[in-house]
Amino acid sequence: MLISDRLAQAMNQQIGRELGASHQYVMMAGYFHAESLPQLATFFFRQADEERMHAMKFVHHILEAGGPLAVPAVPAPRPVGSAEEAARLSLEWEMEVTRQINDLMALAVKESDYIGQDFLRWFVTEQLEEVASMSELLSVIRRAGPDGLLLVEDYLARRKGEAAAAESA
Repeated sequence: MLISDRLAQAMNQQIGRELGASHQYVMMAGYFHAESLPQLATFFFRQADEERMHAMKFVHHILEAGGPLAVPAVPAPRPVGSAEEAARLSLEWEMEVTRQINDLMALAVKESDYIGQDFLRWFVTEQLEEVASMSELLSVIRRAGPDGLLLVEDYLARRKGEAAAAESA
């Protein structure tokens, strides 16, 4: 086995947290869909997919390292009542995930699990992107205000177009 029981157990807990975040982002996407804000809905559906992918990365790592897989129960997502609340909760969540990933890395270092450390480095870098993205979204939503969410929609559409253009260049 290439993973300690302690690190495998901690990673199993992270699988549950990532799946819980995926469900929460689906709930947020549903809120935006119901509010006829398709760019925000798409943004949060994409976040939900990313969180599920993160959970699956942990699943595959644990299994490939010969550890025991134990996916925990996931609590039901809670509803959101505004765009600002969704973005604020998302930023808070991503900050918490950053702490969780750092704790996993500290455990991998303590246990001299170099394979685990290498695996977790991707998540450390990913969290910088996630926190920056949610911080920016919250800032744009706050600047637009509750009556300016169509401006946020335009912002996200332009950002998506710019990203697509950069990929094809």
